[in-house]
Amino acid sequence: MSHNSPMSSEPADGGASAPAPAAAAAPIIFEQPLNERMRSFLRVDFLYNQASFHHQSPSHWGSRAAVSSLLDILAITTRADIRADVLKELERQVSLLNEFQSRPGVDQNRLRTVISNLLRLRADLLACGSAFLQPLKDSEFLAAIRHRSAIPGGTCEFDLPDYYFWLSQPAQRRNETFAQWLAMLRPLCDAVSELLWLTRQSGRPRTEVAHGGVYHITFERDAPVQLMRIALPAGSSIYPEISGSHYRSSIRFVRWNGPSDRPRQAEGDVTFEITCCT
Repeated sequence: MSHNSPMSSEPADGGASAPAPAAAAAPIIFEQPLNERMRSFLRVDFLYNQASFHHQSPSHWGSRAAVSSLLDILAITTRADIRADVLKELERQVSLLNEFQSRPGVDQNRLRTVISNLLRLRADLLACGSAFLQPLKDSEFLAAIRHRSAIPGGTCEFDLPDYYFWLSQPAQRRNETFAQWLAMLRPLCDAVSELLWLTRQSGRPRTEVAHGGVYHITFERDAPVQLMRIALPAGSSIYPEISGSHYRSSIRFVRWNGPSDRPRQAEGDVTFEITCCT
């Protein structure tokens, strides 16, 4: 990280100072989960952020989008015991962080804060019980929307008049109802968000070169990688296609030619930044 000097000198001739250079655009980061648990965490976090964003919209279209994201989260939690996976990962992270308490050079105040936060999230999730989402799953109102959503255009007003009636209510009333639904998800989703932050912090970025647009990587068996992050300049016309597992992965860089033309593999060498997170 670079730090600007707190002092700046005026021009010798008293004229106006030169304009500051524009800040460089942040790179585009592509994330690839390398196990099923991380894949589920990323999907839940994405959907929760999407639901929270659309929930703020006063329009009924925003409410529709928020409900759709909520139903997708319920679908994920129904297929797998995400709560158990989150609790296991919280315990693993607490155990790893406890090992740093006796190491020199560690910011003990910050470490204690992070551990305390993880323990609080774990306690909140345990207090909910295993059936904390059952009211959402038992809701006939949400079940009807979920069933009709499988049909293209199946949630039109003539298909679901009760849904249309709810969408026609004042925005404040809709927001209050949706806030109650989000509150049931919050203990799980807050824990997932914190775990993803810790996972991303565990990696150290390094610069690599994909010769001929292709890069292969093999991971160490004793430190399984859960998440791989690829960073490319914001103005780049190249994006990565990633395949593999927590043992080895391949990255193929593809050049974007617009939505009408087929993308093609990048020619020549591609310099990029990779971060492997455990």
